[in-house]
Amino acid sequence: MSIEIVIARLLHVVLGVFWAGTMIFTALFLVPAMAEAGPDGAKVMAGIQRRRFMDVMPVVALVTIVSGLWLFWRISGGFDPAWSRSRMGMAYGIGAVLAFVAFGIGVGIMRPTMMRIGSIVGQAAQATDSAQRDTLMAPVPALRRRSASAGRAVALLLALATALMGIARYL
Repeated sequence: MSIEIVIARLLHVVLGVFWAGTMIFTALFLVPAMAEAGPDGAKVMAGIQRRRFMDVMPVVALVTIVSGLWLFWRISGGFDPAWSRSRMGMAYGIGAVLAFVAFGIGVGIMRPTMMRIGSIVGQAAQATDSAQRDTLMAPVPALRRRSASAGRAVALLLALATALMGIARYL
């Protein structure tokens, strides 16, 4: 086995586990706990954003996807349609499609929504009167619901993708 395959597989598996695990944890535990915390939940989100979570996760996802595509290309003999129609090929392929969709939802819906929430909360924190603060914060509950819903979808898609990747070679 070549060193390139070992490195690509290591990147794909380790970063894929991190991506899927982080999103599942976030959807099932972190977001509900932050919602229960009320206004203090915003402090947790601010801390997460200061640690560049919204910048790190897309990079982790992208490296996972690129390394997976390269591995798929190698194992399939250059995306050979006959291999791709095998049970193993279909499981890897469906898992890849689920990961692509999860990435699209994460980057296209979840990340911008969470960034907008962070921006609004930051502006509201600087507001001098409560009426202005309330006006600024008015869209936040709907944005939080949108982000949480997108997060649950991403978590489910990644859980399914991970399961398919894990069993593909045994089909």
